[in-house]
Amino acid sequence: MDSKIVLFAILSINLQQFTQGEFQQSLAITDILPEDIKRYDKMRPPKKEGAPTIVYFHVTVMGLDSIDENSMTYVADIFFAQTWKDHRLRLPENMTTEYRLLEVDWLKNVWRPDSFFKNAKSVTFQTMTIPNHYMWLYKDKTILYMVKLTLKLSCIMNFAIYPHDTQECKLQMESLSHTTDDMIFQWDPTTPLVVDENIELPQVALIRNETADCTQVYSTGNFTCLEVVFTLKRRLVYYVFNTYIPTCMIVIMSWVSFWIKPEAAPARVTLGVTSLLTLSTQHAKSQSSLPPVSYLKAVDAFMSVCTVFVFMALMEYCLINIVLSDTPIPKPIAPPPKPAAEPAKKEPDPKPEPAPKPIADDKIEKLFDEMVKNKRVMHTTRRVIKPPLDADGPWIPRQESRIILNPTIAPAPPPQRVPPVPPAPEPEKPKLTPQQQRLKRAIYIDRTSRVLFPALFATLNGIYWAVFYEYL
Repeated sequence: MDSKIVLFAILSINLQQFTQGEFQQSLAITDILPEDIKRYDKMRPPKKEGAPTIVYFHVTVMGLDSIDENSMTYVADIFFAQTWKDHRLRLPENMTTEYRLLEVDWLKNVWRPDSFFKNAKSVTFQTMTIPNHYMWLYKDKTILYMVKLTLKLSCIMNFAIYPHDTQECKLQMESLSHTTDDMIFQWDPTTPLVVDENIELPQVALIRNETADCTQVYSTGNFTCLEVVFTLKRRLVYYVFNTYIPTCMIVIMSWVSFWIKPEAAPARVTLGVTSLLTLSTQHAKSQSSLPPVSYLKAVDAFMSVCTVFVFMALMEYCLINIVLSDTPIPKPIAPPPKPAAEPAKKEPDPKPEPAPKPIADDKIEKLFDEMVKNKRVMHTTRRVIKPPLDADGPWIPRQESRIILNPTIAPAPPPQRVPPVPPAPEPEKPKLTPQQQRLKRAIYIDRTSRVLFPALFATLNGIYWAVFYEYL
């Protein structure tokens, strides 16, 4: 009998422990508030021994997106946790676990920090599929309140070196009504901030994030404040391929007019005006996503220099027109063609009738011809023949050839020297007319521009990128 009683008592104790562990009684707000509810003031922070209440913050950033330079805002998706200790509360009976989940509506009946997001434009509380917040009560009377929020926050941006800029966007949390004498915000000593490593933004890169204190002095006192600072660096590749390279190509296209003939006015003017209008459109496109600011931006300086180059290319043709004096350009005078030298047909000169030769001379010539054919040397001897006494005129000695045969070969007669022909004088170059001189000056201006414009533009580009090299 006694053994049955002992066994029944053991079973009753085990059943009671199992029931307390598996099936805890539901709590009411009165189970954690003091017995005398009037002694609990939910508007006063739980200051222990007059010291200000310490509230620890933890932020988990799950996403950053929708960075809008025009409105200077960005969107953050976060988990926001606040932890504080309220020594005035009671622990529920039979609390066996490390913490107990409480109803969130009880926050209306207990003290809670009056924190708000200082630079928030709008706050969206997630309610699907259930309200995304909860509250825990730990054994040491510490309360943890966690909530998931989507925030649209303002971000003060400076576009002085846009698009080489680096912006700092902040997430600020401040006390609304309690000064630092009653409450102080501090970052959680173990894990104050967690940022998802997979955050990827299209036009900027998240290069750094840090926590800081932003406590500010107002006319009513010092109000505690904490902030998260996101450092965002703009990606330059997008602007290189969509702004800088197209703009440089438009400027280079305007230089094509330097290779067009000065008299082709429609082609040169159309090319210059088209380049200028296209560059203006490109400049307006680069400013569409930015707010109107009163200072000069880096991209404005670059686009302005390019516009000046295109405008000066158009003015260069105006200078050429001034040089040409707006007169039609005549074609260069071609030298007169040389007449073809045709031999004049001359009437053949009448051959003089040969004078009758004496019979003795005919015999001598026949003998001479026979000796030449036989290749024999001829030696000549002279014999003076006196004319008869009845000859008319004075007496003149007469030579007569005497042929003597010799077996040696006759030498060739010496070659005759031909006098050198003097060179023909070069034709004189035709002198340039005044119109042709103006055309020559215009062509010289074009040739100078072909070198001057690209050299100056390349120099200014080098200076621009050297100045902003440290921001790349």
